[in-house]
Amino acid sequence: MKRIKIFIGLALIFGLTSCSDLDKLPEGVLSTSTAFSSTAEITKYLNQFYETGVRTQSQNVGNASGIAFGDMASDNMISNVIDDRLAGETALSDATKLTNYTYIRNVNFLINNFGNCKETGAAMNQCIGEAYYFRAWYYYQMFVNYGELTWIDEVLDPVQEQMERPRDSRTMIADKILADLDVAIENLGEKNNSATMRVHKDVARALKSEVALFEGTWEKYHKAKGTPFYDKSVTDEKINNYLQQAADAAKAVIDRGVWSIATGNTQTAYRDLFITLDLSTNKEVLWWKKYDASDNIGHSVTRYLNQGGGITGASLSLVDDYLTADGRPFVGAERENAQKVYGNELLPTVRDPRLSQTVCTPGQPLRPNNAYVFVRPPLDGNSYNQNTTGFSVLKYVEFNTTYTPTIDGEGKSQAPAIQYRYADILLNYAEALAELNGAANAAKIAAALKPLRDRVGMPAVDFDREYNTASDYPFKDLDKYIQAVRRERRVEKAFEGSRLTDILRWAAADKLIVNKTPLGALFTGSSLETAYGNKLVYDQAANNNLFLSGKPGDAKRYIIPFNNKNYQNGWQFKLDRDYLYPIQSRMLSLTNNQWKQNPGW
Repeated sequence: MKRIKIFIGLALIFGLTSCSDLDKLPEGVLSTSTAFSSTAEITKYLNQFYETGVRTQSQNVGNASGIAFGDMASDNMISNVIDDRLAGETALSDATKLTNYTYIRNVNFLINNFGNCKETGAAMNQCIGEAYYFRAWYYYQMFVNYGELTWIDEVLDPVQEQMERPRDSRTMIADKILADLDVAIENLGEKNNSATMRVHKDVARALKSEVALFEGTWEKYHKAKGTPFYDKSVTDEKINNYLQQAADAAKAVIDRGVWSIATGNTQTAYRDLFITLDLSTNKEVLWWKKYDASDNIGHSVTRYLNQGGGITGASLSLVDDYLTADGRPFVGAERENAQKVYGNELLPTVRDPRLSQTVCTPGQPLRPNNAYVFVRPPLDGNSYNQNTTGFSVLKYVEFNTTYTPTIDGEGKSQAPAIQYRYADILLNYAEALAELNGAANAAKIAAALKPLRDRVGMPAVDFDREYNTASDYPFKDLDKYIQAVRRERRVEKAFEGSRLTDILRWAAADKLIVNKTPLGALFTGSSLETAYGNKLVYDQAANNNLFLSGKPGDAKRYIIPFNNKNYQNGWQFKLDRDYLYPIQSRMLSLTNNQWKQNPGW
């Protein structure tokens, strides 16, 4: 009964469980006497966190869901409905429960009862490492969304006084997360592949590099712009410490010499990584989640995207960020001429080949045995077979599957959810070095990014050749080293669910979101204009099924993915508010207003 009261208390503190859950012990397999008396029992209990403590990069798109849609709430990928947060239309009533505290409660129960197990050695150390890793993960996800939190690392008694805890500072929470990851790194086993599909030492190092880079850049850029979202006590020395921790954690993985970028045919190797169903021996993948549709464990990416639709599309700004095949910004007359014939700007002979392995080019098979070959984007498609931007998504589409249900089956796609890959390590290392001192670290940055370029046959980084100073380029005034690594991150990680987080930590919504209307492919002035006959209707008073920039008579008009009648000035993300989500008023009252609302709400 005492254990039950403890859990009731923690549930009440954060208001996270329904009444029917208040008499339940934490999930998992527990003995009837002393919990966690063996590593076998602990491992079974830890298995629950492999369901909730992973990235699925999933967003709902109509009825679709799956790993390909993680960039939907960003400037990378646009549906036919404007995103509330980007539009500045999130309401206080949209605030949701901080459900991660439920998972943290369950992890804390385990950590606080480790003493019940008398086993020692590698198996026990692995259990300890996994527990601390997942606690860090759950806190980090809330940290990204809400900023300041209350750090809880114990099981609490159900008394009002213990509920009334204020939020701890950003730097305190970041330091606690990093400390947990240090414990995880110390205890987790060292692995040379991802065959166990469990976290290991290099996975914890990868998350540490991500967390430290996140907080270092968040504090640096929000402080520089004077937003209300940074820790007012933070010093430049502290910021640099986070960046150095990010670089050091990534370098520890690099220095092992175990992981490498998956290579092969430069025209297919990048694409193939994301539709390889078994990554156990792939040297790029540190950790991944396997899907098995025959066991009803799958997603619906292929069904929604294998005719070029998915009620989504890549944005023009993403497409434009890929360099030319010889490593220059794609600008000016070269860009204008390529856009005139649909598909020319996407060709691997013209652009970085990662573009044609991420976005469909004419002639690309999307279903097995050439049952559907992409010719042009289905702007005139019906239901989920509609494309919104003119740039159809290829990444994650199992166009060559041998498992028939995947083709049209709901929840039958099996493309793996990669949690960490060696590319993440290289990108984190390069960005941390660029933020610390790009000029001094130029050779190291270029060396870190070289394997990503080599995979697709691109020339090595040349910071001067690649520096984009076009008047309409959002990062034209950035240090050339930082600009290069930000573009490389966007291109390499497209549709992997990290773009919005990058925008938030760079405090870059003023450059990338506010007053921007997302665009797709050139329509008027390109071969698309006459490709659909009279199936597309635009510039009418009503009943349009296509929306274009500019006005009738303009020589060049680009696709707008949604009806922008009420958004003539583009996205209206609120810079003094929308970098963080609001806190539920219920949470404020449960803590007797010790928790304060986020800025602007």
